[in-house]
Amino acid sequence: MGDLDIRAAVPDDLSAIVGMLADDPLGAQRESPDDLTPYLSAFERLSADPNQRLVVAAREGRVVGTLQLTIIPGLSRRGATRSIIEGVRIHADERGSGLGTRLIEWAIEESRHQGCQLVQLTSDNTRTDAHRFYERLGFSASHVGFKLQL
Repeated sequence: MGDLDIRAAVPDDLSAIVGMLADDPLGAQRESPDDLTPYLSAFERLSADPNQRLVVAAREGRVVGTLQLTIIPGLSRRGATRSIIEGVRIHADERGSGLGTRLIEWAIEESRHQGCQLVQLTSDNTRTDAHRFYERLGFSASHVGFKLQL
């Protein structure tokens, strides 16, 4: 995969991250890449929270992938700590290159390093290609998720 660096995101990465979040039919409806103000505020909150990891994959200095990993201590499952993978995006030029696998493998390893016993994620019902991808990596569609817009 060449010169790939998976690292913590910095404020200068936000334009590329938001661009990737907006680069699909669902993201195009809910993201605003022309106004980074709310994303800068969110970045500050994420950076201040020790249980959050917002990372980018960069190749030759160019951001080509991203994900957010959240570590959640809990009481259920005998006090298990779990992680949640969110906001996985790969730049259109890199899709199919194995980069998504590398990012998810990084998130799983970081979850182990943080003492997690479970890694979970959600994926929109319409993202059937993503579902196959996650299943190929060992995830199972074991639960039904619910959301409530506030």
